[in-house]
Amino acid sequence: MSSSTDTAPAPAAAAPEKPGAGMLRRLVETPEVGVVVACVVVFTALAIDKSTFASAVNLQGMGFDLAQYGLIAIGESLVILTGGIDLSVGALLGTSVILASWFNVKAGLPAGVAIIFTLAICGTVGLIHGLAVTRLKMPPFVTTLVTYTVAQGVTLAITSGTSIPGISGFFGDIGQSYLAQIPVPLVLFAIVAVAAWFFLERTYQGRQVYAVGGNAEAARLAGIRGDRRVVSMYVTSSLLSGLGGMLVLGRMGVGSASGVGVGWELSAIAAAVIGGVSLMGGQGRIMGIVAGAVLLELINNGLTTLQINSNYTQIVLGAVLGIAITADRLRARRLAKRR
Repeated sequence: MSSSTDTAPAPAAAAPEKPGAGMLRRLVETPEVGVVVACVVVFTALAIDKSTFASAVNLQGMGFDLAQYGLIAIGESLVILTGGIDLSVGALLGTSVILASWFNVKAGLPAGVAIIFTLAICGTVGLIHGLAVTRLKMPPFVTTLVTYTVAQGVTLAITSGTSIPGISGFFGDIGQSYLAQIPVPLVLFAIVAVAAWFFLERTYQGRQVYAVGGNAEAARLAGIRGDRRVVSMYVTSSLLSGLGGMLVLGRMGVGSASGVGVGWELSAIAAAVIGGVSLMGGQGRIMGIVAGAVLLELINNGLTTLQINSNYTQIVLGAVLGIAITADRLRARRLAKRR
């Protein structure tokens, strides 16, 4: 008597993936790819329409502007990653311009010492923000809105609406110099961006920031000291606002608070959200933040190059912010459904 053994058919072998297909798929799935592509498209379109847009002089000018906006965008993003918000970055930047000028000219301190004192004050403001949010459980919106108002008042109280001339040439060396035809402020911005990327992507403390922003209670149960991470991000945000102020002061060559920093917090938030940072916290990467800042600068400079009325410029930037926030909420809903 013979018996036969039925064997299950062997599963079909998966078709080998074409070389480079996996890398291409990962690239397409990268959250920041959309804003990077948008940067390329906007730059190309403007360069074709206006040849002066891609000139060396204009690109260098955009480099100076990008450094100023980009620094506070990174600081703002670090706070947002923890689930907070910092509305004081623009006002604090403007106040740091006046403080450094006053220390240097009125108090007679060397430029280096004036910068250290100014950054120390900015760092203290960030520490107050962090402690108010973590210890007193004050809403970040309210806490930083208070500083926004106070900073503007301090600026007017110090200057009485006038400028402070006669600042040291050291500020100009920082804010107006070039390194191999590249603006020094842009180099400083790149260094800060790389440092922030390394912190968030390659350190245990950086991963804790994401954990706290994603789910503060779960992070606490996991033994993460979330309060420390939150406070440190607020301090960093304020320090970067102060550093941005030093670049602005060096570029202007005079301590003036006229329009400096006004509304810049909105640009910082827009750059963060456009770059993929979730307003709910816990999501976003430095690459996207930098790309978001670049896109805003391209739009802003492009509209100026095309001689569009400044009022329309604000409308366009506001519309971009609205679209970015809407996209952020849709992305959050999509992720919630997947869970």
